[in-house]
Amino acid sequence: IAVVLERDLVDRVKSGDVVTVTGIVMCRWRPAVSEGRPDISVAIRASSVSVHGDQMAQRAVTGARRAEFGRFWAEHESAAMRARDTIIASMCPQIYGLFYVKLAVLLVVIGGVACTDAAGMRVRGEAHLLMVGDPGTAKSQLLRYAARLAPRAVLATGVGSTSAGLTAAAIKERGEWQLEAGALVLADRGLCCIDEFGSIRGAERNAVLEAMEQQSVSVAKAGMVCRLNARCTVLAATNSQHGLLAAGNAGLPAPLLSRFDLVLKLVDTHDEQWDARVSSFLLGNGGLGLTDNIQLPSNMWAFDKLQAYVAYVRAAFRPRISRAGEQVLVRYYQRQRQHDRHSAARTTVRLLESLIRVAQAHARLMFRGKVLVADAVVAVVLMEATMQTGSVLGAADALHTTAPADSDLFYAELEALVLRRLDLAHLG
Repeated sequence: IAVVLERDLVDRVKSGDVVTVTGIVMCRWRPAVSEGRPDISVAIRASSVSVHGDQMAQRAVTGARRAEFGRFWAEHESAAMRARDTIIASMCPQIYGLFYVKLAVLLVVIGGVACTDAAGMRVRGEAHLLMVGDPGTAKSQLLRYAARLAPRAVLATGVGSTSAGLTAAAIKERGEWQLEAGALVLADRGLCCIDEFGSIRGAERNAVLEAMEQQSVSVAKAGMVCRLNARCTVLAATNSQHGLLAAGNAGLPAPLLSRFDLVLKLVDTHDEQWDARVSSFLLGNGGLGLTDNIQLPSNMWAFDKLQAYVAYVRAAFRPRISRAGEQVLVRYYQRQRQHDRHSAARTTVRLLESLIRVAQAHARLMFRGKVLVADAVVAVVLMEATMQTGSVLGAADALHTTAPADSDLFYAELEALVLRRLDLAHLG
């Protein structure tokens, strides 16, 4: 149904916005066409338009849910990392392992805090994640789970995608030109999952550059010049090409690669013990669909509870970085810049911005409004799994990772190691 906006309602909304329209239903004649019969169409003459942001997601979070989340963290105040690992284990439980990958996907869905200066320049708070791996490493499953988990998501595939399909297309209908929003615009203030990202042609990849960093799409088609909001998180996955993954290269140009906050490389190495554990999990836990009802452990969260938690922490917390957390992030950024074998595509100023966004997302996950040393250390650990040659912890294998048996003890040792390597042991 067409909606007619008049007077002060003109240009109130843009393509991709979620709106509530109040108006009067009316009939109008379609434009007359030579040798054609004029038709009557139904339209709405709008009297008011309300644009929704994260408020739509907040409606699903009841007061009882908020109180339940508060009690959960109050009960686990002395074992915060164990509580965090419980939330991570509840994400995509049919997949065994991939602890760091699940943590990274969850942090990307939660996102950081966007800020706008006095001049109107906006620094994005949405983090982007690229998963590059061998076939059969659960990349597509994680993408689809994240699309269900996010309050607003659009799922697309790179096979056959065009720049118009990703950004915006100009369509002529009955002699009138109009814009139709693409995947990135439809995912505004949400999540855009792109599978088979490596299958997108080079010319179409350039259309994603502006949307990923400037969070907008500039359109100049058929006499229409406008700018559409594309404030979305990009979660992409692609298969590794022969020889590229082993060399630490995702097969993408440097300008595009630098826009991803995290790039996880999933190498399916032949490990007999790991294969045995995965086989036992799938056959014994019903992960292959051999049973009708998969029973989750009692401490795991249900999907609707996890979905409500993500929507709540996104809207309730705007973490600010503490002085100690800032020292950890700045020192790690300086260490990466000075590293002999650093990647020019990754060690730019965007690296520091990525660290801030990941640390803010982890603070939200931990149900607090301040970025502490613990959040900064987790950001460093995830970035070490991203970098080709880690300068602090060395090369990390994100695929073969599981939740530790004693989360708080494991994290305390990991935090002490990271701070010692960064010459910041006094912050521990």
